[in-house]
Amino acid sequence: MFLTESNYYSPEANKEFLSVSQYKDFIGTWAKPGCEARAMAKLNGEWEEEVTTAMLVGSYVDAHFEGTLNWFRIKHPEFFKKDGELKKDFEKAEQVIQRIERDEFFMLCMSGEKQVIFTAELFGAMWKGKTDSYHDRKSPFSSIVDLKVVKNLHERFWVKDLGQYVSFIEWWGYDLQGAIYQLLEQAKFGGDKVPFYIAAADKQKVTDIDVIGLRQGDMDNALVGIEGNVKRIVELKAGLVEPVRCEKCDYCKFTKKLTAPISTDMLIEV
Repeated sequence: MFLTESNYYSPEANKEFLSVSQYKDFIGTWAKPGCEARAMAKLNGEWEEEVTTAMLVGSYVDAHFEGTLNWFRIKHPEFFKKDGELKKDFEKAEQVIQRIERDEFFMLCMSGEKQVIFTAELFGAMWKGKTDSYHDRKSPFSSIVDLKVVKNLHERFWVKDLGQYVSFIEWWGYDLQGAIYQLLEQAKFGGDKVPFYIAAADKQKVTDIDVIGLRQGDMDNALVGIEGNVKRIVELKAGLVEPVRCEKCDYCKFTKKLTAPISTDMLIEV
């Protein structure tokens, strides 16, 4: 399947290709555990995730820098009052954009080629990825840049399994995203891996911004165990094995079928 802007997010493309977001649906991140049953339901068009205001604010900012804001406005009339003005909940999106555009280095990072699609076979599956800003190998700033709008740039998250706090980068699995995008780009052009940066802005009262260079060791570590996970996902997508339910996500709650009583101990199991 040849991917274009118009079919990149299509059900057909999602079934043929694995993406970072789809991988995280199956395997999860520190922020959100995966669920095989939910991931397969999404692929089969049987379940849609709730779209929150926070997600829409991020999408609005993305659309602005992609150059697709007019299309986004048509697709999301809920952003606007009858007089065409932005609703209060979404004014922050414009504030974030204005803050970003005041910073020359941030804008340099975002000045690469927009929405470049890469595909390659990795770990036994075909993958797809689409960059927010790509500076090719002839550029003195050769890199892949991904735009993120977050609640607070410096918020830290406690990971019980690690016994330590992590930044939003590790919490949401953006180190894995960087690692996969590097491999997709490298598969096409060869040579060394190009740097991966997160160009981030937050939604505090006064917007903070930063461009974060992810350490290569952290991105390499994020790939540990991925080959076995991908093998399992390929088998699930091919219908060779049955997906496991997590029994904790919204999809599992919505589709739960009771067969017997539970004990009181089970109510507080973590």
